[in-house]
Formats: sequence, structure tokens, C-alpha cells
Amino acid sequence: MRLLVALIGFLICFSCTSKKTKTLEKGNYRGFLQIQDDEEIPFLFEVENDTLLTIFNADEKIKVDEISYSNDSIKIQTPVFEGYILAKLNDDGLNGNFHKPSLDRIVPFKAVKDSARFSVKKKAIVSVTGNWETVFSYNSEVDKYIAKGIFEQKGNTVTGTFRTTSGDYRYLEGVMDGDTLRLSTFDGAHAFLFKAKATDSTLNGLFYSDNHWKEPFTAKLNPDYELPNEEELTYIKEGYEFFDFSFPDTRGRVVSLSDPEFQNKIIIIQIMGTWCPNCLDESKFLVNYLKENLNEDVQVISLAFEVAKTRLKAYDRINRLKEKLGIEYPVLLAQFGNAANKDLAQQKLPMLNHLISYPTTLFLDSNRKVRKIHTGFNGPAAGDKYKEFTEEFENFVNALLEEKQTK
Repeated sequence: MRLLVALIGFLICFSCTSKKTKTLEKGNYRGFLQIQDDEEIPFLFEVENDTLLTIFNADEKIKVDEISYSNDSIKIQTPVFEGYILAKLNDDGLNGNFHKPSLDRIVPFKAVKDSARFSVKKKAIVSVTGNWETVFSYNSEVDKYIAKGIFEQKGNTVTGTFRTTSGDYRYLEGVMDGDTLRLSTFDGAHAFLFKAKATDSTLNGLFYSDNHWKEPFTAKLNPDYELPNEEELTYIKEGYEFFDFSFPDTRGRVVSLSDPEFQNKIIIIQIMGTWCPNCLDESKFLVNYLKENLNEDVQVISLAFEVAKTRLKAYDRINRLKEKLGIEYPVLLAQFGNAANKDLAQQKLPMLNHLISYPTTLFLDSNRKVRKIHTGFNGPAAGDKYKEFTEEFENFVNALLEEKQTK
């Protein structure tokens, strides 16, 4: 009998031990997405403990604290955005996929213990420090668009970003290996790789986004180059006296700009999406601005154009954004299921000449007259351009407030 009890006890202990869940070991890792042309989109992250890691892109640090385990598998949910990594834990690191459910995108993913984003085999023989006049998809009249590259190089290390008319490509980090430039970023929404051959005055290469998009780009060094004025791209069409809307909040209550609670206020309207990194940057700025400038006469309202396939999932994404950022102003659901179709989105706001960028921000005076429309957003990765925007934003809102008080 005693032998039987001992045997049962041994089997129970063995069963418990054999089912012990694996966890991610502390240390520095090189994660990478495997994309077309046998290329990789690399990024670095540090595991602080089994439920906390930090992703690094140049000066950007992204804390990730939604990590769960099941036997030998791990799920890493990126903050704010819906993208997540689902992978198997093995002796070498991780092996799995990066998922974007609303877009039905799955990208192979691996991670190994390493601290080098890109390998470097040669000393840099070219420097890309400076401003670059850039054209993406230069071989297509349909897809062609302009940008401004802004880079700083120290030895083999390169950091910077591309600014476009819709915003910046956030924090890019990489290397100059001989005359080959490689830059990447990963934030849970964007997963970018830029690869180019460089001379002292030209760049020619390819831009990869996840494993679903690839386009050529060319650039020339031009210290005086600047993009079109962001405040001249979007405007109210003739025949419309006011900007107006009626969209539901996440409780289903329809909110209109003509509601009494918004009357006689300075209104800032943000056209955005919870899936959009530039919108996230602007939302963080707006939250911080309202905290530092308490004024009942200033009201922010966000209109969300979502990629989520259902209304309920779109509400979930909005609520998640509000919770993560501490947003207290209204975020209304303007559209779900097809935010990428800007022509369709523009139909929801027919008074605009077009909708070419998320975010687009409107400034209305206390009489509901649109006084300025800012297309796109250049976040902290854009350096001086971001500082310029924040100063102009504060000065313009203050001017509208002073104007209201003198009436």
C-alpha cells in the first residue's frame, strides 16, 4: 500500500514538473521579421523579467508589459496597437509570427540573443548626415510621393527619419556598411526596412513595409529642401459654412458638433485612427497639452476611422487607446472596416476637399468657423519640426482664446 501511495505521489510530481511553463529569459535580443527578397526587418529588445520587455528604435523606448505564456508558447501584445507576436520558446530564442488581425496579415518572426541590429562588415565610406530630397515609387504616377530624409551618422551608426506630407516614418535606426545603408523600425504597427546604395550625394534603394509592400526610392542631398506647407493641403470646400458631424461614442451615444456642450468653445478636431503611429504621437501630445493647459474653453474631439472589421472591435480599440493614454476627451467612431480607403472616409466629412492623411487636425474658433487645418503630424522623431509644431499649436490656440475674450 505504501509503495502504491509513493508511486502515485511520484507520478503527480513528475506530471507537475513536465508541464512547467517555459518563460522568456532575461537579456538582450535581436528580433526580426522575415519578409520578401530574403530580407529581414530587425529590431532590438531587452527582457527585464518574464512579463516586461523594452523595444528600442533609436531614441524611442517602448515598454511592453502584456506578455502571457502557455506551455512552450509566448504571446507578446504590443501597447496600444492590435499587433502581437505569437511564438514558440526554444533554446535559441523565439520562433513564430507577428499578427495584425484586422488586416489579415501574418509575418514570420524570430528572435535570438544578440545586441546588434544589423551586422557590419565594412567601414562606412559614405556619410548620409543631412537633408535628402526623396521620391518614393518614382516609377509609378499612381503611387509616387515625395518625402524629406533627415539623417545623422556617427561612424557606421545612422539614425533619422523620412518626413512625408502625411507625417514621419518615426524612429529609424541602422548602419552604413561600406556604401550600403540599412534602416529599420518596429513599433507594433509600423515594421519598416530601408535599404539603399549611397554616394556622397545620392541614395537609391528599396522600402519594405511588413511583407505586403515594397517600393523603390531615390534621394539627393539637398540642405534647402522642404515639403509643402502642411496648412495648405486640406481646406473646406466652397458652399460649406461650417464643419459639422454626428458620430457615436463607444457607448453608442451620438455626438454632434452642434451639441450645447461644445458651444462657444475653441474646438480642436483630430481625424485619426487607433492603428496609426503618427496619430498616437499626436494623441500623446494632445493629452499632455490639456493636462498642462487646463481651460474649459478648449475642447478636443477625435474622429476615429478604424480598420477593425466590426463596430464592437472598433469600440474596443478606441477604449484601449483611451485607457493607455489617459484620454478624457470624446473619441467618436466615424468609420470602421476600411480606413485605408480615404475616398470613402472623405464621404463622411464631405465639407473637406479631400482626406489625404491620418491625422488631420482642424482648429475651430468659438463661432465654429474653421481657422486652420493641419495635414499630417511630425512627431518627436522629426526633431526640430516637432518642436516647431508644438510652439505653433500653443500660440495659435492662445490667439483664438484671446480673440474669444475680446468679443
